[in-house]
Amino acid sequence: MEEQREFQTLHCNRDGAVATVTLDRPKALNALNAVMFDELERVFSELESDAAVRVILLTGAGERAFAAGADIRELVQTDSVSGKAVSERGQQVFTQIERSSKPVVACINGVALGGGCELALACTLRIASDTAVLGLPETKLGLIPGYGGTQRLTKLIGRAAALRMMLTASSVDAGNALRLGLVDEVVSLADLMEKGRQLAETVAAMAPLAISGVLEAVAQGEGRPTGEGFAAERDVFGRLCGTADKNEGLTAFLEKRLPVWQGK
Repeated sequence: MEEQREFQTLHCNRDGAVATVTLDRPKALNALNAVMFDELERVFSELESDAAVRVILLTGAGERAFAAGADIRELVQTDSVSGKAVSERGQQVFTQIERSSKPVVACINGVALGGGCELALACTLRIASDTAVLGLPETKLGLIPGYGGTQRLTKLIGRAAALRMMLTASSVDAGNALRLGLVDEVVSLADLMEKGRQLAETVAAMAPLAISGVLEAVAQGEGRPTGEGFAAERDVFGRLCGTADKNEGLTAFLEKRLPVWQGK
């Protein structure tokens, strides 16, 4: 296992095909500040270019918080111009995470509120501990979600449920988050990272080009007419048919053995 700790607000462990990024401001409940946005951008760029990494787990340090939201002390200083820039920066970094060619699994170990919830929404999949609480309570502060939350939450759980959460600034516990489809699985806090690891290893055992192809086809089809989504699917399917991994996968199936992926 290789651990990198040259960051101020997070750290990253690489263990085989799985990387774990941990937000590491526990005294501030892992609140998102400008430095953390810069470091998230940097670490996800590094992981994107690391061919050995196939799945990324994202969690928060400590047991209390995944991320409690944006750093209020920084937001206090904003005006209409700088506030728009803060929103643009958050959207940029979270979209980078959302568009990663490698699945990103949020392991939500406590509160995920405001920007923290928006960060979880940008991930590919979400596993929550039974202690997790999620919400977008920005209207309590005279704001709206600014890092993509108004769009992603609505797409994920539907317009009415999303509006109810945002308009009332209400949070949901893990069980209700599962019922709404806000998270995909709920486990005990003690089992959270192990469950995340198991899921990551299951995904990492698949053909890496096929995994990135699924993410690409789904992203290309989102918000577009079905025919355009089908066209994107055809393009990805055809491209994969010309790869060595496709030949290996089919040959291994016929020979009743495990495939050896090359990512080619």
